[in-house]
Amino acid sequence: MLSLQNAGKRYGPRVLFLEANWLIRNKEKTALVGANGAGKSTLMKVLGGLETLDYGALERTRGMSIGYLPQEGLELSGRTVFEECLTVFDELRAMEGECEQLAGQLAELDHGGAEYEAAAERYSLLHERLLALGGYALDAQVGSVLTGLGFGKEDWPRLTDEFSGGWQMRIALAKLLLSKPNLLLLDEPTNHLDLETRNWLEDYLKNYPFGYVLISHDRYFLDVTIDRTVEIWNKRLTIYQGNFTKYLAQKEERRAQLEAAYRNQREQIEHLEAFINRFRYQATKAKQVQSRIKELEKIERIEIPEEEPVIHFKFPQPPPSGRMVAEADGLAKSYGEKRVLENVRFNLERGDRVALVGVNGAGKSTLIKLLTGVETPTVGTVKLGHNVVPEYFAQDQYKVLDGDARMLDSISRAAVKVPESELRSLLGCFLFSGDDVFKPLGVLSGGERNRFALARILVSPSNFLLLDEPTNHLDMRAKDVLLEALAGFTGTVIFVSHDRYFIDRLATRVLEVENGQVNAYAGNYEDYLRRKEALATGNTGDGDENGAKRAPYQGKVSNAAQVERKRSGASARAGSSSAEPVPGTILIEGGFDSPNGAASKGKNRRLNPIRQKQMEERCTFLEEEIPRVESSIAHTEQQLAVYVSATETERQTRLAEELRAQLAALTAEWEELMAQLEAS
Repeated sequence: MLSLQNAGKRYGPRVLFLEANWLIRNKEKTALVGANGAGKSTLMKVLGGLETLDYGALERTRGMSIGYLPQEGLELSGRTVFEECLTVFDELRAMEGECEQLAGQLAELDHGGAEYEAAAERYSLLHERLLALGGYALDAQVGSVLTGLGFGKEDWPRLTDEFSGGWQMRIALAKLLLSKPNLLLLDEPTNHLDLETRNWLEDYLKNYPFGYVLISHDRYFLDVTIDRTVEIWNKRLTIYQGNFTKYLAQKEERRAQLEAAYRNQREQIEHLEAFINRFRYQATKAKQVQSRIKELEKIERIEIPEEEPVIHFKFPQPPPSGRMVAEADGLAKSYGEKRVLENVRFNLERGDRVALVGVNGAGKSTLIKLLTGVETPTVGTVKLGHNVVPEYFAQDQYKVLDGDARMLDSISRAAVKVPESELRSLLGCFLFSGDDVFKPLGVLSGGERNRFALARILVSPSNFLLLDEPTNHLDMRAKDVLLEALAGFTGTVIFVSHDRYFIDRLATRVLEVENGQVNAYAGNYEDYLRRKEALATGNTGDGDENGAKRAPYQGKVSNAAQVERKRSGASARAGSSSAEPVPGTILIEGGFDSPNGAASKGKNRRLNPIRQKQMEERCTFLEEEIPRVESSIAHTEQQLAVYVSATETERQTRLAEELRAQLAALTAEWEELMAQLEAS
C-alpha cells in the first residue's frame, strides 16, 4: 500500500530520522511510538502527504485513499453536525440524485425508444453501485457514528460553530470514520474522548476493514487496537510485532542485545588501539599497524542513545484524617429545570482511591464540586470527617494560577522543603525542561498550565485529593509518575479519568454516575465492567461491593460506616440535642450524626456488673478488630486489582469473601452488644 525507502527528515541541524524503511500493508493496524520530540507527528504528516522528505522516497499504491486526523486545530462551520458528516458522501448523494432524476425520466419516456433504453441502463448501473456502497443507508451510518462518538440526537441539527474545539475534533473524526479511507492516520484520536466513547472507538477500529496508524498515550487503547508497533528511536525506525505490551518487552530485549554488541565492539576497538599505540613506531610492525588502522576506520560505531531518566516521585505524606473521610446523604443537584443528581448516598473512607465513571454530562464533575464545596447541594448534605483537608484539581485549574509568577518560583513556594533539583526533575517529567522552568505562567498555554498545576499539587498534597481529569495533556511518562505517586499516597483520592490503564492500576473502588444516581462497585474498571455485565445478564450475586444483591443505583453504605454512626450515636445520646442540618449545606466537622438505635426504645434492663464489664471489654475488642478486618479487605481488593494468575485470583477472591463474612459477623455482634448495653 505505502512504503518509505531510506527516508530521512530534519529540522535545521536536528535530524529526526534517517534511513527509515517501512512498508505499510493493507489492513495492518499499527502504533507509532517514541519519545516526545522524536518526530512522530512529523512522520505522520509525511505519510499523509502534508510534509515532504529530505532524503529517500515515499511510494503509494495508485488510487489509495488516506485520511489524516491531526491532534488539534480543525475548525468546521456553516453546516449542522449531521450535514457536515454527510459531506463525505457527496459523490454517493449525487448518484442518488441522478437516480431520482432518471426515475422521473423513465416514467415519461416512450418505453420502446432508444432514449428510454439508455436511461434504464444508466439507472440500473447507478442503482447497483448505490446498493453495493450502502448509498441508501447514509443517514443510518452517520447516526450510528455520531451516537458512538457521544453526540445525542439533539446535537445533530446544531451548527458545528456552536461546539468547542474538542467536539469539533470529534466531528472531524466522525467524517474520517465514515469516509473509510484505505489508510487512517490518527494523531492522538482519544485526546477529546471520554471513557465510554473510547470504548466505542476501540470496537470500531478493531472491526475497521482497512489499515490505520495511531499515535496515542493511552496504553490500554493501543493494546486492544494494534497488532504492530513502529518506534522512532535513535533516529531510526524499529518495527515490532504485537501490541504495546509486547513491544515494551521486545524493546528491553533489543536494548540488552544492543548494549552487549556495544561492549563487544568497545573491547575490539580498545584491542586495536592498544596494538596500534604499542607498535606504531616499530618499522617491523608498520604493515600490521596500517592494517589495524584501516580495520579501525571501517568499524561502524554503535551508539547507545540516552534513555529518558525514570522519575520516581513520592508524595510528601499529609497528616492523617479520620477513618471516615466524606459522606453524602440524600444529595441532589439541579440547575434550573435540569436535574443532574438526585438522592445520592455514599461514603468515602481513608485510603480509598475512587474512580468516578459515566458518560459526559452524567454529573461526575458536579459531584466532585459538591464534595469540595465549590458547588452547593440543592438538597441533602455532604459531610467531611475529622481533620479532612480537601484539595481540588479542576479541568481548568490553570485559571487560578498567578500568571506573573515564574514556574520554578511558584512550585518552590508550594514545597519549601523539596530540593530544587528534585523539583526540576519533576517539571521535566511534565514536559518542562531547560529554561522553560523560568517562564512566567502567563505565557503558557492552557494545557501547559494545567500540567504545571498538577505537578504543583504533587509536591504539597492535602489528605483528600479530588482530581477532575488529571491525565489530560499528559504523555505516558508523566502519567506513570502521577500513577506511582498516587499509588503510594496514604490519603484519600477521588478522581475522574478517561485513561483505562490509569483507572485499572489505581482505583480500589468505582462510583458510576448514571441517570442522576450513583452505583458503587469494589475493585478497578475491569471489575466494574464484569459486574455490570453480570447485572445485565441477571446474575446480580456480585452486583455491589459486598457481593450481595441490591437494587439498581443504590450507593454503598459500608459496615464500617454503620459502626461509626452507632458509635457516635451512643456517645452523643447522653443528652446532646444538635439541630438537623439544613438541606443544601456542606458540613465540615469531626464526626457524623446518626439516628438513635432501635434498641434505645426498649425498656431499661439492669445487667450483672461482671457481665456488663465483660460485654464492654468485648465491645472494645470488636471496635479494634473491625477496622483491622476492614483494612485486610482493602488490602485483598488491592491485590485483586493486579492480575498474577488465575489460581492467585481465585485464592484472593475466597479470602475476600471470608473476610467480608467475618466483618459482617463481628459487626452484628457489636451491634447486639451495644443494644444490650444501651438498654441497661
